[in-house]
Amino acid sequence: MTAVASSTAEEIRAVAARLGFVAAWAPAALPGFVGERYAGWLAAGRHAMMGELLRGVDVRLDATQRFGWARSALVLALPHAYPEPAVPDDDGVRIGRVGRVFWVREQAFVERLARPAIDAVKQALREAGHRARDWIDQGPLPLRSHAAGSGLGWIGRSGMLVSTALGTATTLAVLLTDVEVEPPAAHPDRCGTCRRCVDRCPTGALLGDGTLDARRCVSYWTTQHPGLVPAEAWAGIGDWVFGCDVCQQVCPWNARAEAAWVRYVPDAELAHPDLRRLLAPGFERVFAGSAFERAGRSRLARNALIVLANAGEAGHLPLVRSAAGDADPVVRATAAHALARLGDRAAADRLRGDPDATVAREAAAALGDVAS
Repeated sequence: MTAVASSTAEEIRAVAARLGFVAAWAPAALPGFVGERYAGWLAAGRHAMMGELLRGVDVRLDATQRFGWARSALVLALPHAYPEPAVPDDDGVRIGRVGRVFWVREQAFVERLARPAIDAVKQALREAGHRARDWIDQGPLPLRSHAAGSGLGWIGRSGMLVSTALGTATTLAVLLTDVEVEPPAAHPDRCGTCRRCVDRCPTGALLGDGTLDARRCVSYWTTQHPGLVPAEAWAGIGDWVFGCDVCQQVCPWNARAEAAWVRYVPDAELAHPDLRRLLAPGFERVFAGSAFERAGRSRLARNALIVLANAGEAGHLPLVRSAAGDADPVVRATAAHALARLGDRAAADRLRGDPDATVAREAAAALGDVAS
């Protein structure tokens, strides 16, 4: 990063580094090409059903429209290349995969690690006579674009921020501040001729230009999409219960990322969930404070049934049959397709008479698909 306009910026960056962040400064306003690219992405419908991305686009791309005092963005990156915990030694049905970023209880991660450190950085800014407003990993700011603008890394073909030191495994926060800084030099794109992420994406969601089509993305279907997942999308989902890490697993820059993480222990129940617990009562208690709870039981139970169906093992039929009586119509409708795929046409056929019209329709469609 090039020199900033005042010693304050470097002092604050040093405070953040002592607290465990990789930190870098950028101007508060994003370059014009970011907005043009984002507008084109939205116009093409590649945001799928994430309608929130259509709201407040101008402010999203230029925070100074809402916060007139903002002059800079302090980008804070926390590594999340957690070491994978061992699969629990029990009789659980643990056949699916979960994206690494979801292996910790979000509430605990934020409250015990990220929030105190971010508040300490904000306090240092206040003591130096400056203002700050923060966002952590989600919210109205395009965090990856700000991170790329800070010189911390570049947007790779996967659409992820890539760092030579941390790979793609970073949880990002951005603090808008009134500190004046000089625009940093852009980080060179070091993807080179590598296309592993694009070529290995199970659904062809990556477009090769640093963007993706969420309508094809496994992570979108399993973490963001509400309601039923179309039957034609099931094959691409494979055994991903929540999220998808394929593009990150094949990225050469992630080979050194694990060595950077020493501060938080992942939860084995999140990394290797028992699919029975995703379908049974007590879901909220078992997964309290996690991204699973935030997404909701309906979505996770739906995903569990897709994974069970894709596994193709008749031994899982009792679990799928129990889901056919679930109180949630999304779960019952998904169970109808899972039952048909696992060969229990009789159980799927019983759902034709379900009082919910969507469940009845999906049961008929599942049986028709199997027969065709």
